[in-house]
Amino acid sequence: MSFSDHFSGVSPAYAEFRPGYPKELFDWLAGLPPRRDLAWDCGTGSGQAAVALASRFDRVIATDASAGQIAAASPHQRVDYRVASAQASGIESGSVDLVAVAQALHWFDTSAFFAEARRVLRPDGAIAAWTYGNPRVDDPRADEILWRFTTGTIGPWWPPERELVDSGYRTIDFPFAEVEAPGFEMEARWTLPELLGYIGTWSGVARFRAARGGDPDPLEELAKALDPAWGAPRSHRRIMWPLAVRAGRRKRFQEVSP
Repeated sequence: MSFSDHFSGVSPAYAEFRPGYPKELFDWLAGLPPRRDLAWDCGTGSGQAAVALASRFDRVIATDASAGQIAAASPHQRVDYRVASAQASGIESGSVDLVAVAQALHWFDTSAFFAEARRVLRPDGAIAAWTYGNPRVDDPRADEILWRFTTGTIGPWWPPERELVDSGYRTIDFPFAEVEAPGFEMEARWTLPELLGYIGTWSGVARFRAARGGDPDPLEELAKALDPAWGAPRSHRRIMWPLAVRAGRRKRFQEVSP
């Protein structure tokens, strides 16, 4: 599978507008492996998950195949950012306690990535991948407008990998000793310009613009539709994203002596 870079062109916006993950998620992730020496954040993007992991692990190696994303990533003294693919991390074998993938597994060749994860994980290490789909807005009118935009206006422009997000990664063969995750939800209180900034980082929007030449611009049309329902554009509304998590442990692949 070749690398499809949907985000280098919006790396600064991605770093600014992508929502943060809940603290409770990282507390739970930190409890999966017995040690917290090293975590690998694969497909780190601009480093939202890497920085959170760094407060719970001694070291974090954060990789992304996009040099633009790595260049825009949030610096942290315990995070080592590297440009590397998911299937060829360059990380030492058997050295990682936790492999984490935040909103990126659907872009990977999962068979090759899972093989790489097994290679770098300690025998008792753990892996977790999570994703989120369409945001929900606390106003029913705004929520309906956003739903029509997501499924209608840019619906045909989502990359095929979007189906894996919509399924919550449940259709992916997950070759680890699976651990059931609690329910987690992201939440933000955003103005309309902040929501539009986030939507501008979507791969579906990027493909719409590339195909249509930006005329009409889908965000301008969405802003016009949302404005009456939003109230004052600078007022804050609650935005929610349920998280879907697949997690497991490496030990399923330990060799058994005859």
